[in-house]
Amino acid sequence: MKTPLYNLKAEVVGEVTLAKSVFDAEIKPELVSQIVRAHLANRRSAFAKVKERGDVAGTTKKMWAQKGTGRARHGSAKAGIFVGGGSVHGPQGNQNFELKVNKKIKRIALNSILSQFAQDKKIIVVDDLGPITPKTKVAWNFIDLLEKANSLLANSKKIGIITDGDSENVTRAFGNIAGFSLISTKSLGAYEISNQNFLIFSQKALESLK
Repeated sequence: MKTPLYNLKAEVVGEVTLAKSVFDAEIKPELVSQIVRAHLANRRSAFAKVKERGDVAGTTKKMWAQKGTGRARHGSAKAGIFVGGGSVHGPQGNQNFELKVNKKIKRIALNSILSQFAQDKKIIVVDDLGPITPKTKVAWNFIDLLEKANSLLANSKKIGIITDGDSENVTRAFGNIAGFSLISTKSLGAYEISNQNFLIFSQKALESLK
């Protein structure tokens, strides 16, 4: 499978062959869904917390005499059985929502979603993004030219720009443009890619995936 290779003038300067093992793998939506659920669960924090009988304000006086009333014995109005008393067995803000996914599944899910992008022809490659002038206007002009050459890119609202590492020029050029996500291959994962509608790879980033 091949995809066009562009330069910073948005000119097609060749074609790049996409690695079959990464971009032509079996598509498994269920694994991608598993990765997304795990990622969101691991980001989740526990906020729900109730007051138990030791936390609520109130008297500790015995409700009534221990014996002779014919009623069950009770030691405090703060017991959970009474109105205004503490909650019983409620959440304490220490719930653990963590889900674990092994590395093999992460890799298969990533290859699966990249293969889906390749199949939909929503991937293009730029020979070198590093020398781009670090100005938002330059980045806008570059994307505008690419959109004229690729209608799928023009109709995409979320675009991932994937580089082989941190690039100050790329960050300063695209960082202030809404809808663009800068992703390094070092942190590339199925969740980050699943949020995008279109992917723009630098040639070095593409080669590093092999």
